[in-house]
Amino acid sequence: MPHIILKMYQGRTEEQKEAVTKALTTALKDTLGCSDEHVSVSIYDYDPKKWGEKVFYPEIMGDEKHLYKKPAYKPM
Repeated sequence: MPHIILKMYQGRTEEQKEAVTKALTTALKDTLGCSDEHVSVSIYDYDPKKWGEKVFYPEIMGDEKHLYKKPAYKPM
């Protein structure tokens, strides 16, 4: 614990994915006081044309109870 699932548009490099994983891990360790060994991160890439159907409406807007930062955009 904790586990982060990051969903984003496809097209980021492996280097960018490694960098964001490192930054998220550091943020969790600093904020929650957990150790590196307890953090896990999964990354899912999505076609921007499918973002609204697959992620935005069902998982973001459809689950506002668990949404701590609301987006200020509408998908394509």
